[in-house]
Amino acid sequence: MKLTSLIFNKSKNKDTKQNSSQQNSQPVQEVLRTLEGNTSFFKQAFSGSDDLKINDINVRNRSGILVYLETMADKEKIQKNILKPIMEAEPNLVEDVLKSTFQKSDNLFHAQRELLNGACILLFEGSKECYMLDVSISKDRPVQEPSNEQVIQGSHEGFVENLLTNLHLIRKALKTPNLRMENLKIGDQIQSQISLVYREDLANKELIKEFKKRIAGISIDYIPSFGYLQELIEDSTWSPFPQILYTERVDRVVGHLNEGRVAVFIEGSPSCLLIPITFFAFFHSPDDYNSRWIIGSFVRSLRFLSIVIAVNLPAVYIAVIGFHFEVLPDELILPVISSIRNIPFPPLIEALVMELTIELIREAGVRLPSRIGQTIGIVGGLVIGDAVVRAGLISNTMIVVVAITAVAAYSIPASAMSDAVRFLRFILMLLASTFGFVGIAFGTMMILSHLCRLESFGTPYFSPWAPFHFKDLKDTFIRLPIWKFNSRPFDARSTTNDRQSMARGWKFNEKKQK
Repeated sequence: MKLTSLIFNKSKNKDTKQNSSQQNSQPVQEVLRTLEGNTSFFKQAFSGSDDLKINDINVRNRSGILVYLETMADKEKIQKNILKPIMEAEPNLVEDVLKSTFQKSDNLFHAQRELLNGACILLFEGSKECYMLDVSISKDRPVQEPSNEQVIQGSHEGFVENLLTNLHLIRKALKTPNLRMENLKIGDQIQSQISLVYREDLANKELIKEFKKRIAGISIDYIPSFGYLQELIEDSTWSPFPQILYTERVDRVVGHLNEGRVAVFIEGSPSCLLIPITFFAFFHSPDDYNSRWIIGSFVRSLRFLSIVIAVNLPAVYIAVIGFHFEVLPDELILPVISSIRNIPFPPLIEALVMELTIELIREAGVRLPSRIGQTIGIVGGLVIGDAVVRAGLISNTMIVVVAITAVAAYSIPASAMSDAVRFLRFILMLLASTFGFVGIAFGTMMILSHLCRLESFGTPYFSPWAPFHFKDLKDTFIRLPIWKFNSRPFDARSTTNDRQSMARGWKFNEKKQK
């Protein structure tokens, strides 16, 4: 038995080393001196693809070829940025123009990858190097506010699908030389570009090292979106709670970067991932900091109240009707009894039918065009709710409970956390139908213990409550005035804890003079 396990472990380690070496090694094919050989390489690499264009050029009696993909390269940019400067240059300055404008490489596979990114490749007869210049087609949408993270006050800038535009928005908002942007490649066959953004004077070096280690340990053909990346690097994939904050707002990312967190961008995605993160960060909104602190605290406390309602209200209704009818006040007993008297289904079936109907209406509203989706949501909810009550299938009380629950669930700013809340609601409903209030209490304790055990890149997920940090409570359930934020939150694990020394120094000076 020991011999078998030893052989298995050796073979497993060998396979792991082979996979990691294959992932890190890049194929190399030196540029050939003959144009025919280089032409045949590109034709073989893109065999059968009609968008591959190879044009012959002659620069000062020097023959060469111009290679580009018609679907990726802009012909006007080729004419303006490549052909015109070369043809108009003096004979003795052509080489200087090539060196100052183009990127050089002696690897045809590198040129092939740049070709797929929208570059144009220039090769000359007898040369062992090729020249590359980005001439990709620009079809980017304008910068606008994200539709799923709208705010009343504050910035209305959101990320787009172009990585350079997103990094420009961050650099424009954080004008400090300490801002670092590192580019990483991921994907064995089709490589995706990832950008790691952080403030060098604040970000924890161990956190950055841990992220790079997790990225290096991924062996996958292609990363099409953040959903793939998030599941591959997060601590606990089996948890319904998101452990990485997903946002499309520039001001939200800038705020977290100034606290010492790290932002991750990927080419082709109009969003950003923030690490490490805590449970309470999903309930914060830029509006909380752009309004009066009392109003912001009141609205934020409503959001935390909404999660309690969204998770527990249907379960409490089921438990009361099925097990604990005596907890109802005398004034409510008769209305509730008259509402459920002729209903043929138990409370659990009632709740499941209506909750699933709400989820179906929501899904239909998301998939359909915006105008039709709004109509389906409003008319569908009214028609279905009125019809099931008139048919005697669902009680009026259940309609009220489901409506309040739906409103509470959708008041959470982060859609990922809203999805987790709606999922947990069904679990507590099943427990309440079986054990009553005891089942709700047991389910709530299990959820809280799970939150206390979760981590986000080594940071306790339920901080600052578990572990308890009194100073960080100023920005959890409520938001104290900005001048109270003298230190950065503990969960950000920043290298510099102090944020401000004396925010209202003028007030202190006035008291001192008096």
